[in-house]
Amino acid sequence: MIPATMRAQRLDTKTLTFEVTDVPTPTPGRDEVLIEVAYCGICHSDLSLLDGTFPAMGPEVITQGHEASGTIAALGDEVVGWEVGDRVVPAAGRPCGTCPQCRRAQYSACTRLQLMAFAYDGAWAQYTIAQAQGLTRIPDNVSMQQAAILADAVSTPYGAVVGTAELRVGESVGVWGAGGVGTHVVQLARLVGATPIVAVDLDETVRARALELGADLALDSRDPDLAAKISEVTGGEMLDVAFDAVGLKVTFEQAFAMLGGGGRLVGVGMSAEEVALGSTMLLGLSRKQARGHLGYDVSDIATLAKLVSTGRLDLSRSISGVVPLEQVGEGIRRLKEREGSPVRILVQP
Repeated sequence: MIPATMRAQRLDTKTLTFEVTDVPTPTPGRDEVLIEVAYCGICHSDLSLLDGTFPAMGPEVITQGHEASGTIAALGDEVVGWEVGDRVVPAAGRPCGTCPQCRRAQYSACTRLQLMAFAYDGAWAQYTIAQAQGLTRIPDNVSMQQAAILADAVSTPYGAVVGTAELRVGESVGVWGAGGVGTHVVQLARLVGATPIVAVDLDETVRARALELGADLALDSRDPDLAAKISEVTGGEMLDVAFDAVGLKVTFEQAFAMLGGGGRLVGVGMSAEEVALGSTMLLGLSRKQARGHLGYDVSDIATLAKLVSTGRLDLSRSISGVVPLEQVGEGIRRLKEREGSPVRILVQP
């Protein structure tokens, strides 16, 4: 039996205050499903919505959380191919359905993508609604905890590594910020065959973890010999690809400076800070590139689920803690204060 009401976190986007309260359990539309949430991650973009850095895209009061796993509790009319009880991960966004790309059924190229927990209610709740076309089936041997972080914490780095960066076997890689996103960039770059992989982070604990998960070298960004050490490990050629998983001016510009000729910088982390790329003459002579990245294709989640299922990708170190829904504020605090250098803290409704 599906209850008439459920517990959910509700954020007032005007006052930036939230509470966990009772709300009506939503009913799925004709092409939607109702998911009983097993786990939902706490992401840095959630913190950005909480502090007003990123504005909400929809209603004034919204439920946060966009990295969810769960089981289908109810099907909307016209939904085919899915059954109640199926283990799934919903995409963390949905196409608008009205832009030129959507009208041509090119949904992955939607220019007005609606983001879960920003434009519509997310999954820091007992139940959440998702479009059937955005679901990914999760193999039985993949834990619901690891499945939850596939939709963003792992799939966004996957899209950055495989798609935006076009990383090739044997290329050298630097990762600025080896936390929630950067940790997975390191793992995925190694899986692709990058070498060497250099992790750059202020936190000694994070640097040690990056080495354990596949980095060949871990450096402090404040090290005055940073450039010399990267030059040494790359045979004087510097980096082919750099990933900025932080998004600050200082990390972006430092990562860009560590590129060799023709190198690509992929900006994965985001902030409101502005960056500089130097003179147009030097940019042209060096042939360096700066590429922005956001999100992933829904099909990427299935690829990652397969990699976890077959043992090619180990995400066991990525679950740094679990808090009950009623204590979501404690999980937010731990991530904001970086207590224990967490990769992902999960909410369990």
